[in-house]
Amino acid sequence: MLLACSSPMIPGDTLTDKAILLAQWGYDAIAVFHPLQDWNSDVRRELTALTSRTGVRPVEFVLTDAVYGQAMTADDDLRERCRAMYREAAAVCAEIGAVTEIEYEYGPQDPLPLFEPHQPLDDQQRSAFLDFYRELLEIVSGSEGRVLLEPLNRYESRYLNLVDDNLVIIDAVDHPQAGLLPDVFHMSIEESDLPAALRRAGDRIAHVHLGDSNRLLPGHGHLDWPEIFAALREVGYDRYVNLECSTEGDPATTLPATAERLRALIES
Repeated sequence: MLLACSSPMIPGDTLTDKAILLAQWGYDAIAVFHPLQDWNSDVRRELTALTSRTGVRPVEFVLTDAVYGQAMTADDDLRERCRAMYREAAAVCAEIGAVTEIEYEYGPQDPLPLFEPHQPLDDQQRSAFLDFYRELLEIVSGSEGRVLLEPLNRYESRYLNLVDDNLVIIDAVDHPQAGLLPDVFHMSIEESDLPAALRRAGDRIAHVHLGDSNRLLPGHGHLDWPEIFAALREVGYDRYVNLECSTEGDPATTLPATAERLRALIES
């Protein structure tokens, strides 16, 4: 397994600045979460040249905006703006060989789902989501890019909260560049047995997000990290594990220390 870190966690004015720091701090790759309003041809050129200039590979790419997570909304304009953003992210991933992710919906839930979590998709919702997922997969088809499903916790989405529910969708599209992006923070809320869920996902895992039970750095909550990494090793996972959480203070101190902790877990 190789180490990555999400760009918002890293100081620096440019992607190059951030990647140089990551290389110094013991990371192999960067996951780029870039604001849509700041995305332009200059940033794209910087992104595509990042590995040759810094040695740090961009392995995940997501465009961020208020429209994120609205690909299945009933609002026609909002839905199309979201989908256009996702299409652009998928095209970038096809170019650089990175992964991006989608969800059925994303955003704070109101009212909170205290008593009715894990709402199932009805047949019409499932069919519409499969159609959109297949559309994005066609954009990366034939490249090293991938479009993944990330299960979210019930407070950020009504649907597809569990790993198993997402595996049903992945199996239904039956595409070599589909796959699962398990985020262990979300899983810590929704899964009764987190390592067992990773084992069930098996070789459909294509990327992993790391954050402890409180969405702090690994080791600062109560997740069983040796068991998590044991499960990933057991299914033969050898791709990137990416930090997507709080840095808890000065990243120049906490991120190098976390890299050492994660290396020890990978090698144990």
